[in-house]
Amino acid sequence: MAKSETEKKKTKKPKAEQATEEVEQVKAEEQAAAEEQPKADESVKTVKQTVPAEPQMPKIGILPGPNPAGKGPDKGGFYWGTGRRKRSVARVRIRPGSGEMLVNKRKVEDYFPAAQDRQAVCSPIEAVNAHKVFDIFVNVRGGGMTGQAGATMLGVARALKGYNEDYLQKLRDGGYLTRDGRMVERKKPGQRGARRRFQFSKR
Repeated sequence: MAKSETEKKKTKKPKAEQATEEVEQVKAEEQAAAEEQPKADESVKTVKQTVPAEPQMPKIGILPGPNPAGKGPDKGGFYWGTGRRKRSVARVRIRPGSGEMLVNKRKVEDYFPAAQDRQAVCSPIEAVNAHKVFDIFVNVRGGGMTGQAGATMLGVARALKGYNEDYLQKLRDGGYLTRDGRMVERKKPGQRGARRRFQFSKR
């Protein structure tokens, strides 16, 4: 019995050595866990990269249901809008269709050869993303090409607002519902023009 007790005493390690071994074991476990964590993150990244991206659909015209602010359509299903600019007056009719646009029974490309005039006429339609959604028929008289284009733009915007009240904010933000009141200033008597004077001669 005495020998076995002495052997046990010899085999027992001091408390300081046991504490250092426990600390080293804990550090080894933490290091192993830290090494496993980046591997898990890399596997998650590879999974995310392999997921295919959703295809983006092309932007097309959207036709919401009619939500008229005031009167509804007439007997032919048209919504009306009247536009004025300088001395031009445009009466515009729209209805859901294939995107046809006629100005005085002619295509808009033939009636307005200038690109800036065509852009002005089509800008309210593009603002509400309604390209090739409405059939538009315009009767415009008076003034020149610039005045008729401005009158048509205002008439189209008012007709779109009459078709759906939800278009109002976009049209108002773009300034398409504002009547441009600028006119040519009249010539004054005793002057060469509205502001231009005759050349002054002292003698």
